[in-house]
Amino acid sequence: MNRRSVGPLVLLAFAAVACAQEKAANVSSADLKATTARGRLLAEYDVAAWHATDAVEALKPDHAAAPIYLAHKVGGKWEVAFGRMSPKEDSFLVVYRAAEGATPDAFTAKTVAPPAEDRGFYFEAARAIQTATKDFGNPGRPYNHYVLPSENGQLYVYFLPAQTAQGVYPLGGDVRYTVTLDGSTIANKRQMHKTIIEKKNSLPEGQQLAAGYHTHVLNNAIEDSDVFHVLTRLPSIPEIVGTADKHMYEIQTDGSIQRQK
Repeated sequence: MNRRSVGPLVLLAFAAVACAQEKAANVSSADLKATTARGRLLAEYDVAAWHATDAVEALKPDHAAAPIYLAHKVGGKWEVAFGRMSPKEDSFLVVYRAAEGATPDAFTAKTVAPPAEDRGFYFEAARAIQTATKDFGNPGRPYNHYVLPSENGQLYVYFLPAQTAQGVYPLGGDVRYTVTLDGSTIANKRQMHKTIIEKKNSLPEGQQLAAGYHTHVLNNAIEDSDVFHVLTRLPSIPEIVGTADKHMYEIQTDGSIQRQK
């Protein structure tokens, strides 16, 4: 939903880390479509994890038995597994399972007794999170993790700052790791943004925000988390992003990206 009234744009500056950064000197239409696709999957993952957690909470779960949650899209529907690594760390023990129903916000949860051993995606994803966490460390604030299959058969592990206040949407301080399929090795680390900005979509009464705005100081690419930010914040408004090579992009409220100049 595009906002037609003119409101002030909030200028946000992000310093991207140059070391181990995937440069994008010439961002193609295919690159933008791929970023949109990953950003949309991140937003879907977030919704699935949220509603699946609500469904599992109704079971009065043993949180100590299932400290890890992992979402996976199968056949167009999301499934979220809650569980833990096995004592030998050679499988993932699924203790609770929640499946998407007729709509993305409708999940049905069940207890898996005895816990099911998974040596496929959930095991690989859990191991990938462990591997990436060792590098990411303790950020000192709440973060959410996301694991998605990459385009080249590996895994993407994302760490994005979690929302901690109603109506305030953090953007920045986020990392994407590319991890080998077995979850054991980091193949690439991409610091998407460095600084966290807590963005509020609010103005004085009678004014309406037309769009958000931020810049990537050292990076020429639109990030997956930029698309995620647009798709998850309310009210829904576009985001204009300026890149280091002096280009401007607009992320629409459906996650699609248009180059402005």
